Amino acid sequence: MSKNDKKLVFEIIRAHRKMVAELEESGLETISGIAGAIVKATKKGATVYICGNGGSAADAQHIAAELVNRFESNRKALPAVALTTDSSVITSIANDDCYENIFARQAEALVRKGDVFWAISTSGSSPNVLAAVKVARRKGALVVAFTGRKNSRIERLADICFCADSESAARSQEIHQLAYHIICKLVEQSFA
Repeated sequence: MSKNDKKLVFEIIRAHRKMVAELEESGLETISGIAGAIVKATKKGATVYICGNGGSAADAQHIAAELVNRFESNRKALPAVALTTDSSVITSIANDDCYENIFARQAEALVRKGDVFWAISTSGSSPNVLAAVKVARRKGALVVAFTGRKNSRIERLADICFCADSESAARSQEIHQLAYHIICKLVEQSFA
């Protein structure tokens, strides 16, 4: 490994450690609040809907899998849907309407009052996520947001927002994954 490569690796690890320390210092109440909201809603029969783009789309699917199947323990399946997975629905909306509505149209069809709508956007301003948040709020869902920029448009519309603030989307996504794994663990232990 070259000296420059080694320096870059250390800088990335240092940035990650700093963000984990910030999570420990100021993010735990938010994470606990999100878990509590999901537990409360699902115990009343609500569904968790999750969306995001790119790596955040993969995170949406990951979260849904952890809730529907299991995280670390066997327990009852919890209702969760990643709005990033139905290629026929997504492509028909993008083709017949516009890409900005790929999640909003699904939210219009599926989200009900009392559901949880989990929006993931490292920029905090992804137009298609923002459009879906507006629909979910209008329909009476509790909006949870994971962002990577403080005071973003999506954060301002969310009921609860966890922000892993960073100029690097990769660093934000790393902290998002840690946070949602903690949330899944807290939710799971409530149903164990």
